[in-house]
Amino acid sequence: MPAFMFEKISPPARRGPAPPIANKKQRGVIVQMLDRFVEARVKRTKQEEEKGVIARYKPPEPPE
Repeated sequence: MPAFMFEKISPPARRGPAPPIANKKQRGVIVQMLDRFVEARVKRTKQEEEKGVIARYKPPEPPE
């Protein structure tokens, strides 16, 4: 006779889809910082387009 007997447990009954969360989670600090960087970049890009200036850095070509 075995020393242990394991009882088979049935899985929980399935319900419908999960209800939507009423309260939004507070966004993380890192996500907020990234949003600020993106906003600043978009603002800067719009200002450059209005001035008609497209400044891009081109590294000097190495001599052959």
